[in-house]
Amino acid sequence: MSFQSSRLQEWEKRLKRVFDEIDDVLEKQYGGDYPLHPSRAERGATSNREHDGLFNIGAAFSAGYGSEHGSGYVVEVGMSTLVGVEESVREQLEEEVIKLLREKLPDAFPGRELQVLRDGSVYKIVGDLSF
Repeated sequence: MSFQSSRLQEWEKRLKRVFDEIDDVLEKQYGGDYPLHPSRAERGATSNREHDGLFNIGAAFSAGYGSEHGSGYVVEVGMSTLVGVEESVREQLEEEVIKLLREKLPDAFPGRELQVLRDGSVYKIVGDLSF
């Protein structure tokens, strides 16, 4: 494994820890508000928060072609339920995720200039993404 590859993996591990912390907050606040999808594991049943509980919070890298803010990590907020979730509730959850993300990024990535900005219809983490 190359030095740059290992630095990228460490960067993404730190980012995942931030999303896991946010997932924990959402599960405590809203986890009982909607029934889980029948094929979704109960909270804490797996070793990865992405695979259990009501929420799946994360980000995917985007090269940013055609984007107002360029490359960055597009923030994803998913809910595993068959029940229809009102748009106002989805917006409230997204706003909570963005607020928490803005609070937690400076501690996870000290000395980096990172921002969470609206980019079209999504939120994106942009700034000093160097590793």
